[in-house]
Amino acid sequence: MVGYVTVGTNDFQRALAFYDALFAEVGVQRLWSHGGMAAWGRSREAVAFCVAEPHNGQAASVGNGCMVALRMSDRGQVQVLHAKALELGGLDEGLPGPRGTHGFYGAYFRDLDGNKINAHVPAS
Repeated sequence: MVGYVTVGTNDFQRALAFYDALFAEVGVQRLWSHGGMAAWGRSREAVAFCVAEPHNGQAASVGNGCMVALRMSDRGQVQVLHAKALELGGLDEGLPGPRGTHGFYGAYFRDLDGNKINAHVPAS
């Protein structure tokens, strides 16, 4: 049902560099970039992650309670993505580890614009 998700940025070039390096760690590449928006994903047919400068010209801001969750193939990818985000200047919001009682494994971080991102392996 979800086609893509978008987070805002106030520095498009910096966001491109951050997400290019971050997603390269788990084999995901930029699909396209046009104007002030870019998308990353495994293919154009799969769900994409996008970053954009706000269309209305106002400053991008993060929503309280908003988060984008990225499904990884295994716990190792969760750990790699979280570590890379911090290396690139992101902020830790929760170290990799099990959450709950049903096998969900996740890590949380904020990107350079403060957007909250989760990398996870869903419960089985």
